[in-house]
Amino acid sequence: MTIDALAAFYPWTKALHLISVFAWMAGMFYLPRLYVYHTPAPAGGERSEMLKVMERRLLRAIINPAMAAAWIFGITLVLTPGVVDWSAGWWHGKMTGFLLMSAFHGHLAAARKSFERDERKHSERYWRIANEVPTLLLILIVIMVIVRPF
Repeated sequence: MTIDALAAFYPWTKALHLISVFAWMAGMFYLPRLYVYHTPAPAGGERSEMLKVMERRLLRAIINPAMAAAWIFGITLVLTPGVVDWSAGWWHGKMTGFLLMSAFHGHLAAARKSFERDERKHSERYWRIANEVPTLLLILIVIMVIVRPF
C-alpha cells in the first residue's frame, strides 16, 4: 500500500529520515562508550553521578527522539510510491538491521536504568564489545540500501 500524495514530499522525507538516522547513530555510538566509563566508577561517587546525568540526557534528548523520527520518516518513505520494490530482497536485510538496532536501543535504555540504580549488570569488556554493535548494524543497513545486493 502506498499513498500517492507522499511522492511530492519524497526529497524532504528522505532528507529528514537521514538526519534522524545520523542523530540516532551518533547517540548509539556514544552511549555504550559512556557505559564503558561508568562501569568501573564507584557507585554514588562524583564520576558515577555525572555519568548518570550524561546518559539520561543523551538518551532522552537525542537518542529517543531521533529513533522515533527515524521510524516515522522511514515508514513515510515505505508508504511513498516507487521507493520500495517489494519483489527485491534488500529491504528484508535493511529491516532486520533496523529492528536489531531498535532492540539494541532498548537494551541500552534498560542498562541506563540499571546504572541509575547503581547496578552493574555487565563488565567493562562487555560494553567495549557492545560499543561495536551499532557500527556493524549500520554497515548492514547501508549496504542493503545502497548496494542492494539482492
